[in-house]
Amino acid sequence: MNYIKDMRELIGHETLFTVGCGVIIENGGCILLQHRTDEDNWCIPGGVMEIGETFEQTAKRETYEETGLDVNDLKLFGMYSGESCFVQYQNYDKVYSVQIIFMTTSYGGELKQQGIESKEHRFFKKEDLPENLNPRQEQFIRHWAENKALPVIS
Repeated sequence: MNYIKDMRELIGHETLFTVGCGVIIENGGCILLQHRTDEDNWCIPGGVMEIGETFEQTAKRETYEETGLDVNDLKLFGMYSGESCFVQYQNYDKVYSVQIIFMTTSYGGELKQQGIESKEHRFFKKEDLPENLNPRQEQFIRHWAENKALPVIS
């Protein structure tokens, strides 16, 4: 079952409400970012919740699918809503996606560099973040770099 595809067949390009879950993976004060193939920008691993999943299950599944890493000991980093969560894609699909972001330093597995959705994965220091961050994720990536008090509710 592909919920988003099924809904698009019903509503066309109209705004679809989704819940996105992502994980800030930190190692030695650095954040893991993936260079996306579809938008040519950098973001944290994550994706859209499937019906019946918990926030944590979504975050773990999406992180594994995109990076090959199993994440553990997830802590709530923040919950994000508002205008920054609205996007219209190049194909005219519109989405409003509330974001639930976790953070961890506990992970295992082998980091894959390339996949269907990503060109590469790399750890970045707070002061060396890439310029082309995903505009819908820049807020929480910057909150991480600024050591905001957790959880962030925005």
